[in-house]
Amino acid sequence: MNRRDFFARGAAVAGAVSLNNFPYPLFAGTTKKQASDRVLLGPRKVEVSRLAMGTGTNGAGGSSNQTKKLGVEGIANLFKFGYDHGCTFWDSADQYGSHPHVKEALKSVKRETVAIMSKTHASTEKEMRADLDRFRSEMGTDYIDILLLHCMLDGNWPEKKKGAMEVISAAQQKGIVRTHGTSNHTIEALRTSARTPWVEVDLARINPAQIAMDASPEVVLGVLEEMKESGKGIIGMKILGAGRLRNKADEALQFALAQNVLDCFTIGAESQTELADLVRKIPAASVRG
Repeated sequence: MNRRDFFARGAAVAGAVSLNNFPYPLFAGTTKKQASDRVLLGPRKVEVSRLAMGTGTNGAGGSSNQTKKLGVEGIANLFKFGYDHGCTFWDSADQYGSHPHVKEALKSVKRETVAIMSKTHASTEKEMRADLDRFRSEMGTDYIDILLLHCMLDGNWPEKKKGAMEVISAAQQKGIVRTHGTSNHTIEALRTSARTPWVEVDLARINPAQIAMDASPEVVLGVLEEMKESGKGIIGMKILGAGRLRNKADEALQFALAQNVLDCFTIGAESQTELADLVRKIPAASVRG
């Protein structure tokens, strides 16, 4: 029985994949994957590492558990530690308040050797222009590799975000933004992102236990397959269920690594030890049978 048949028989619909009796052979690959693997993301072919270093496992109001626990220097050191292990994809957001942490980390590495992602809640042209200037100043960079409209909830989000989208598109033409897209927190918004040409990259919630997700794994993966077929880049998030699957990291990682629709994924570590453990676990999880 392959993975598609497994989902089709309903195991993922109600209770997702059982992590207490995880079907390892169904999600075992034949080629080892590494956290440091180079991935060309979306139609713009932005180079990122397979593992992105998140800064907002739980983030709101300009702070997150990472920023509160580690501070500017701590996260900068974590970024540098990841960089030294080939993790060159840095995931930040205005909502997490993690831009100054990126700026501090950039003092230790060459800007062109990392891919920086951020996210905006702007809706209007005025709001987006202000965010572009402020974000770049806060992060100490002239350009943003990946800029996402953050936390889309409504199926008609393109109407509400039209002004911001136009500013981002213009910024892309000037080289200020390399690629753009959305993060989604409802299945309606995710489906809209799948059929919206403006979306080049999507940040989607996916894990085997259906924790902090928009719908069942089966439904979400079906939408992501549509995205992939249209050439969009897909970044997975909530791989460890907003931290609730830390004790099932092997299973959650193997599930994510088996999904060919995911180009890469972001996980927010809270220490160098935790990040090193993820880097170590990924190759083993990718082929465990």
